[in-house]
Amino acid sequence: MPNYAEFTVRTSKRTQFIDITSDIARAAADTGITDGICVIHVPHTTAGVTINENADPDVTRDIDMHLAAIIPEHAGFRHSEGNSDAHIKSSLVGPSLTVIIHGGRLVLGTWQGIYFCEFDGPRNRRYAVKCVEG
Repeated sequence: MPNYAEFTVRTSKRTQFIDITSDIARAAADTGITDGICVIHVPHTTAGVTINENADPDVTRDIDMHLAAIIPEHAGFRHSEGNSDAHIKSSLVGPSLTVIIHGGRLVLGTWQGIYFCEFDGPRNRRYAVKCVEG
């Protein structure tokens, strides 16, 4: 029953929200932990992870659209790689989450899902999951 797992994800667009809830739930269940926490971490500076509604895909489209409106890709940034918008979006969304495990399951609301957030794709990415009893 390992309490650490790494996953890879291949993104296909420059910005993309990928529902990773089932992978996280399976990783948490595989630990056998009944009560504790699960930390999800994205080790990239132009990607992140968030929890939001996973019933209506328009929610993630709206998030993506409005992040692009407030942080446009080409806004005269000084960073020479041309992806400053992705770095800013990643900082706003954040690189990690903590989710409670109770009764052997992730504590998520009815409509909540966990999303890998790509802001500088397409790329091969990874994320890590660490679950701790407690």
